[in-house]
Amino acid sequence: MNETLRKFGWPATLVTEFDHWVVLARPAQPTLGSLVLAAKSEVTAFGDLPAAAHAELAKATAAIERALGKAVSYSKLNYLMLMMVDPHVHFHVIPRYDGARAWGGREFVDAGWPRPPELGQAIALEGEDQAALVSWLKAAFA
Repeated sequence: MNETLRKFGWPATLVTEFDHWVVLARPAQPTLGSLVLAAKSEVTAFGDLPAAAHAELAKATAAIERALGKAVSYSKLNYLMLMMVDPHVHFHVIPRYDGARAWGGREFVDAGWPRPPELGQAIALEGEDQAALVSWLKAAFA
């Protein structure tokens, strides 16, 4: 697995996996259910991924949309491919909603709604809280 995956907490943050992609719980949650969809390869340019990875992207995004629909009842879903600091191909998947969602005794407000997401307004989860979020998200993918 590449360094970008490790930066986002793999393997502890692993929610589900495909042949070419992994879905990780984003350690910093700007909105509840925020994920990282990352290619397993060492590729640093989206167009350099093999055709099979591009084809599998449809399966991965459909699974994400189903699971997050159940888990957080989002209004919109933003896929952000920023790759400025972390070079390997990955998307930040940010569920968007008006208002707030409650989970684990915390309130997750979409501070940017309806504008672009406020990534700096994230709730950082670690340790047991992070593990609980991963388990909760895994159940949504089941």
